[in-house]
Amino acid sequence: MSASDKPKDGKNSGTPKGKPPRGAAAKSTGAKPAGGKPAGVKPAGAKPAGAKGAPPARRAPSRPAPRRVREDYPTVQAFVAIGANLGDAEATVKAAMDALGALQRTQVTARSSLYRSAPVDATGPDFINAVVALRTGLDAEQLLIAMQRLETQAGRERPFPNAPRTLDLDLLMHGNSVIDTPTLTLPHPRMRERAFVLKPLAEIAPDKVPRVALSRVSGQVIERIRN
Repeated sequence: MSASDKPKDGKNSGTPKGKPPRGAAAKSTGAKPAGGKPAGVKPAGAKPAGAKGAPPARRAPSRPAPRRVREDYPTVQAFVAIGANLGDAEATVKAAMDALGALQRTQVTARSSLYRSAPVDATGPDFINAVVALRTGLDAEQLLIAMQRLETQAGRERPFPNAPRTLDLDLLMHGNSVIDTPTLTLPHPRMRERAFVLKPLAEIAPDKVPRVALSRVSGQVIERIRN
């Protein structure tokens, strides 16, 4: 190199080793530009330019729970005496309470304790007795028929008057009904003569049992069962 070829600043005009000349494009395929991503490569999942996003999946509208239909019907208060002296009498009386509450348009609103008493105008072992209060939409005749059906289902037989029984149901009162027919008399004509009716009735409805009525049956032996 002649003196005239040397740069005046004393620097070599050649390209430094290991550095490409300015403006030279990177030759390696997929070389990453500034920012760390290969030039011309779109990130996975990238939407094409101008494409609209897919609408969100629609959820099926939730259906409200079906409403329970409420039965609106007039009801009256009724009282039923329950007795049994055959088989497992206590279990039968308790089952009869549940069965009365399961009658159509009827619910039990109060249950007396169970009582034990000797048969009155009847024969056989001691009776287990109770009284329940009902709210019912059945009229007196309908309720009587339903009660007789429950007696039959419990195995009630009538081989002779006042025979021992698996289940005995007596309709004592039905609202303010006053009925006197060959099949039904209301209020029950002998309810105030029987301690096994008046004592459990007084337990759940004291306003229905006058004190004088209780005093008249005080001589009849009756035992309240603690359960």
